[in-house]
Amino acid sequence: MKCHLYKYTDILMKILGFLRKRLFASKTHFSPVFSHQAAYIRQASAALTEMMKTTDQTEWKRLEKEVKMCEVQGDAMLTEFYSELYESLGSFADRDNLQTIAMYIDEFLDNINGSAKSVLLYLPGKIAPQLLELAQYIQAEADALKEVVAMLANIKANFSALTLQCDRISELEHAADDSYEEYIGYIFQNEKNPIELMKYKNIAETLETTSDSAKKVSDHVRKILLGCTE
Repeated sequence: MKCHLYKYTDILMKILGFLRKRLFASKTHFSPVFSHQAAYIRQASAALTEMMKTTDQTEWKRLEKEVKMCEVQGDAMLTEFYSELYESLGSFADRDNLQTIAMYIDEFLDNINGSAKSVLLYLPGKIAPQLLELAQYIQAEADALKEVVAMLANIKANFSALTLQCDRISELEHAADDSYEEYIGYIFQNEKNPIELMKYKNIAETLETTSDSAKKVSDHVRKILLGCTE
C-alpha cells in the first residue's frame, strides 16, 4: 500500500513540476510584448516632450503623427497579447495580473497620444516651461516603466529593483502633480485672455492625467510584489 502511495505521490509531484514550468514559461512568453509596449511609450513620450519645446505648428503635426503611430502599434501589440493570453496555461489570477498590466500600459500610451492631440486641438499661443516640465516627468516615467517590464519575467529575483522603480514612478507622479497645481495657479493669476487660459488649462490637465496613468502600472506591480511576500 505504501509503495503505491509513494508511486502516486511521485507522479503527482512530476505533474506539478511540469505545470510550474509551463506556467513560468507562459509568464515569460509575454515579456517581449510588454517590452514592445514600453518601447512605444518611450518613443511617444520623447516626441511629446519635443512638442513642448516648440511652437512650430508644422513640427507639432509631425511629432503628433509619430505619437499616433506609436499608439497604433501599441494597440496592435495589445490585440496580439489578448489572443495569446487565453491560449496560455496559467491560473486565473496570473492571467488577471498580466491582463491588468497590459491594459494599464496601453492606457498610458493612449493618454500620451491624447496629450499630443490636445496641442493640435487647442493650438496654444505659447508653451510655458511648466508644460515642458510635465512632459519631461512623463518621459522619465516611461523610462522607469521600461525598467519595470524588463524585470517582470522574474519578479522574485528582481523584487528590490522592481520596488525601487515603482518608488521612482510614484515620486515622478507626485512631482508632476505639484508642477500641475503650481501651473494652474499661475495661469489663473496671470493669464488675462480667457480663451488662452482655457487652452493652457486643458493641455495641462491632459498631461497630468497621463502622468497619473503611469502610476497605475506601478501600483499594480506593487500589488503583485505584496503577494510575493505573503
